[in-house]
Amino acid sequence: MFVIGGKWKPLIVFHLTQSTLRYGGLRRAVGKVSHKVLIQQLKELQSDGIIERLDHGEIPPRVDYSLTPFGQSLADALFQLCTWGSAHADRLSDIVARREKVASHETSTAAGPG
Repeated sequence: MFVIGGKWKPLIVFHLTQSTLRYGGLRRAVGKVSHKVLIQQLKELQSDGIIERLDHGEIPPRVDYSLTPFGQSLADALFQLCTWGSAHADRLSDIVARREKVASHETSTAAGPG
């Protein structure tokens, strides 16, 4: 969990299982992530040996990101986790709703009377 912790790393790994992507394509695929955060997440994944970064040394810059064999083995494990989540979607929805209700109650209680 340390290697893929955070909101964006699992999404990055997921999208790179489909194909090698350039930075712009990866950013569009991942969604509403800032440039700074995406670059940070990519650097960490590269440092951990999950992805490879290939800089073609061209102008304009062309950089490709892909999974390493180690990263592909992580993607396989994430696929199993997704399968588990899909099989238990109803129960997981109940858990999320319960947690949101508790958090909402704690927030309103902490605010005190008007």
